[in-house]
Amino acid sequence: MTFSLAARCLRTGQFAAAVTSSSPAVAARCAFARAGVGAATTQNITDPRLGPLALDFLARGMSAAEACAATMAQAPYPDYRQITLIGSSGQGAQHSGQKTLGLHAWAPGADCVSAGNLLANTNVPAAVVRAFEATSQADELGTRVIAALQAGLEAGGEAGPLKSAGLILTGDAAWPIADLRVDWHEAPLAELASLWALWQPQMQDYVTRALNPASAPAYGVPGDL
Repeated sequence: MTFSLAARCLRTGQFAAAVTSSSPAVAARCAFARAGVGAATTQNITDPRLGPLALDFLARGMSAAEACAATMAQAPYPDYRQITLIGSSGQGAQHSGQKTLGLHAWAPGADCVSAGNLLANTNVPAAVVRAFEATSQADELGTRVIAALQAGLEAGGEAGPLKSAGLILTGDAAWPIADLRVDWHEAPLAELASLWALWQPQMQDYVTRALNPASAPAYGVPGDL
């Protein structure tokens, strides 16, 4: 039902998780990221508790592989779960249980890891990784991961039509500086790219408004003096 990418930006230290699916509201259940710690996805027959648990293990200093193993050791019904995670070293890890649905695969890359289930073909995660690695480090991480998912769609994507997508992105703040979701749409990745294009230019302004409102830029909306 899903393919995803967890990634780190080597230049900025940001983390992102992006995901798309034929199911509704996929990002609300499947994409997780924590500033200074890492990013994770939990998918297939999803247990949303596993993403925060994996990030907790990363925060304790475990490698991605160690955190993945520790997470699955505590997970109920691990044979049904598929997760990915990446930490501050840029090394990714994943688990795909024996009951992962349909054609499923995963691919590691430089500062990224991708996995999917119910895929049109098993080359999709590798296509996502290749596309991410081909993007420029100078670009925003959100731009890079959305482009990578689009490449996964072009490589075949899911066996069924995609209906939802989302992106979560960390920055210098303690909270995600982007948390964008397309919960049901005929072209969710294109809609996610449009949301990102709207949000990205003003993203840091909202961080400034939270941390130092006296120096924050005006909103530029009717009634804003």
